[in-house]
Amino acid sequence: MRARAGTLDADDGPGMTVHEGNEPAMEADGGGTAPARRSLLLFLPLVAFAAFMGVVILPLLRGTDPSRVPSALIGKPVPAFALPAVAGLDRPGLDSADLRTGEVTILNVFASWCVPCREEAPALTALSASGRRMVGIAYKDRAESTKAFLGEGGDPFKAVGSDAQGRTGIDFGVYGVPETYVIKGDGTIAAKIVGPLTDDNIRDELMPALARAHGAVPAKG
Repeated sequence: MRARAGTLDADDGPGMTVHEGNEPAMEADGGGTAPARRSLLLFLPLVAFAAFMGVVILPLLRGTDPSRVPSALIGKPVPAFALPAVAGLDRPGLDSADLRTGEVTILNVFASWCVPCREEAPALTALSASGRRMVGIAYKDRAESTKAFLGEGGDPFKAVGSDAQGRTGIDFGVYGVPETYVIKGDGTIAAKIVGPLTDDNIRDELMPALARAHGAVPAKG
């Protein structure tokens, strides 16, 4: 019997033809799986790019500022908290009762290590000079750093609470400093601004929120 590549010759016996079908089938499977995996790997970056477009680019094109993060606390009382004074700073600490004095208050959450906080310092000073009641929460900061920071940029606050562990910030839903809240006289949160205060958002967001908190204009539905 003469063996050939995958067959037995007709001389070896009538009707005796043997095909080695297993090996070609394995090659087909292996050859089909690798291109499919490569196609999937090529497709994944497209999915990631599409997600990026949907989350970041499209809101910008529509004129929506992604930094305007809605707060679940708008229209609700401020969380209960009691923060000590910043050591070495000539300002009292801050607690939730200080935000229920009957006077509209601007609460600013800041930190000395926050670059945008330094950028908004002149705006805070100007608001304080205009007679606005302003208080601050030093977020995850060291006392000596907070004291130095306020000494450099001016201290616009009537009171500053030290939130060294960031727990009060969590209760307020702080995403990142700086953040500014408008608090009604009864302690209700009227508005939240994420990011540094600028001429634009002071005009378009902060001042209307202050007016609504004072009851000068009706809140927008």
